[in-house]
Amino acid sequence: MTIDTFDGTSVKPSHWNLGSVIEQLRVSREATHNIRHHGRVRELPSRDALTTIVNGLQAVLFPTHYGRPNLTDESIDFFVGDTLNTTLNRLAEQVRRGLQFSAEEAVPDEEALTKQAHDITRQFAASLPEVRALLVSDVLAAFSGDPAATSVAEIMLCYPGTIAILYYRLAHSLHRLGSPFLARLISDIAHSMTGIDIHPAAQIGGSFFIDHGTGVVIGETAIIGQRVRLYQHVTLGAKRFPADEQGALIKGVPRHPIVEDDVVIYAGATILGRITIGAGSTIGGNVWLTQSVPPSSNVSQAQMRND
Repeated sequence: MTIDTFDGTSVKPSHWNLGSVIEQLRVSREATHNIRHHGRVRELPSRDALTTIVNGLQAVLFPTHYGRPNLTDESIDFFVGDTLNTTLNRLAEQVRRGLQFSAEEAVPDEEALTKQAHDITRQFAASLPEVRALLVSDVLAAFSGDPAATSVAEIMLCYPGTIAILYYRLAHSLHRLGSPFLARLISDIAHSMTGIDIHPAAQIGGSFFIDHGTGVVIGETAIIGQRVRLYQHVTLGAKRFPADEQGALIKGVPRHPIVEDDVVIYAGATILGRITIGAGSTIGGNVWLTQSVPPSSNVSQAQMRND
């Protein structure tokens, strides 16, 4: 007996005593430790394909920054249309794959699944002008909020916070339209690239600026207002996780902070639980905060120790 491998070569199980291992792995997959969705083999969304898709969307949204270097005023619309058409076709296939793993959106037949994926993709395309407007507000907030910034191009090409926010806004749109698995994958790609972890379900207003960015975590049910600025290693997390009578965690419960408009949160601050940071407040570096603060507050480590 020989086994064909992915590269076309063959191995003899007896050489490595693989027969028993292969059998035990099959039993684990199909019986004792089966974690397949509804016990079926399904085609997973592709991280590589999603990276290509987001690169295409970047080029569509900002063709002079992320598109071809030789674009002219006359050729931009053609480039945008051609790139968008190709990218949306790829996206629809990935959305279809992702929908297979959503218990709430389970579709019984392939035709209905494909139709749902195309509907989501069509609505996503319609949302792109609004997404671009938000992203422009984010870029301008970075330019006005960072004295080291010399140009908009520098912010778009060199700032990890800008890349993370761009991925988040695309992922959030997909999440809102009913493709949560794909949205989560896009967010995870951004996390791997930038070290910034933003859950796609979080709600974030315009003119959002993450400076430096490494280690920032924004949880699923966080709500962030307009013109908010975060620095590196800020956590907007949960304080506790409610469970049901059987001890299983209850999902979807609001458990992350609400950050109102015009708040600045400095490096290393940890803000936990469903608390509210009032508008215009400043949270100092390395502060550990688990209670709400009123608008226009100034919270520092020294103040927290005294309290």
